[in-house]
Amino acid sequence: MNSTFQNKQGGLTLIELLVALVISSVIALAAFSAIVVSRQGFATVDAASQLRDNARFATEIIQRLALQTGYQDVAYSATIRPASSTAPANVSGFTNGTPSVSGILVTSTTKALGTTGYGSDVLILRYQAPETYPGSGKVDKGIIDCMGRSKADDDDIPIDRDDRLLSVLYVAESRGQPALMCRTESGSGQPLVEGVENFQVLYGVDGDNDSVTDRYMRADQLIVAGNDAATKANWDMVRSIKIGLILRSGVGATQETASQTLYPFGNARASASAALGSAFANSANDPGTVVSAPADRRLRLQTSFTIHLRNEQNL
Repeated sequence: MNSTFQNKQGGLTLIELLVALVISSVIALAAFSAIVVSRQGFATVDAASQLRDNARFATEIIQRLALQTGYQDVAYSATIRPASSTAPANVSGFTNGTPSVSGILVTSTTKALGTTGYGSDVLILRYQAPETYPGSGKVDKGIIDCMGRSKADDDDIPIDRDDRLLSVLYVAESRGQPALMCRTESGSGQPLVEGVENFQVLYGVDGDNDSVTDRYMRADQLIVAGNDAATKANWDMVRSIKIGLILRSGVGATQETASQTLYPFGNARASASAALGSAFANSANDPGTVVSAPADRRLRLQTSFTIHLRNEQNL
């Protein structure tokens, strides 16, 4: 029997197929873009978290070392250091330098423009490791150098008032990255915190001996050329240390491509000029206090803090 209806198989026209392809491509592209943005956001958040952790660790280790500065074992703290003493100061440093350590002697060469850590300062701290119990011959390991050691052999007590631990902090390259470095008198430089590209130090000086900081000065302002006694007297007046740090992430942590001007000691404005960051910035005499960061898609973190020294520095 012939049917009056013929079964016809329906289909999509070429135009409909093209429209469907375009719509699906747009959806796929939107999904891919969302994944890329999500991954970039995750990378940025992770890099920012790492920067904060590094800044926190750097702050804690510098504060601990600085608070130990000038500590003397009870056997030597009861008497004042003779005025004729030529022993190195407990706290000292260099502006824009690279340190060289030979025993208790620390010297520095000026960093050239373009070198790793250009403008970064050198901070030198000295302190004793106390005897655990008088007559025990064992060192209390609560006081450490920047490598975490209390003494080279961990057993010898200080033999005199100038037998002190030495910690030298500065910026140099480590595994292709700038890092906050540590040197002691018995070792080469070792990285403490990677990603630190700028390390600034100002010294709070008590000029009238009332135990209150009068003003902050650079290391080169405290050094008297050819007069070690006057230089030592200046360092002995230091009552606090102001630290400024610039830390950076790896490449690609942010999509930001603009260059930045950063101030390690913060954006506080001086009363004279009111320019951003001018309270502690001095690019003419201390180039590291103003940092021009390139557009390299790195996150950067500025942090600064002040440490008040708790020990007398001339004992």
